[in-house]
Amino acid sequence: MAQLAPGDVERISPEEARRRVQSGEALLVCAYEDEDKCHRMKLAGAVTLRELREMLPTQPRDRELIFYCA
Repeated sequence: MAQLAPGDVERISPEEARRRVQSGEALLVCAYEDEDKCHRMKLAGAVTLRELREMLPTQPRDRELIFYCA
């Protein structure tokens, strides 16, 4: 993965996101704060921002986070 400058966002294809999530190297996160909207737009295997906040203390620091919104 290329090094990005602060504030830069790496854009990847849905296929690449799926590969990274399925391999366990990344966590898929729905970027909506609104829980209802997130649940309506939730992709298989994704977590909400609330769930992410709860999980962060136990996640490896080098695990990639892939945020999406529809």
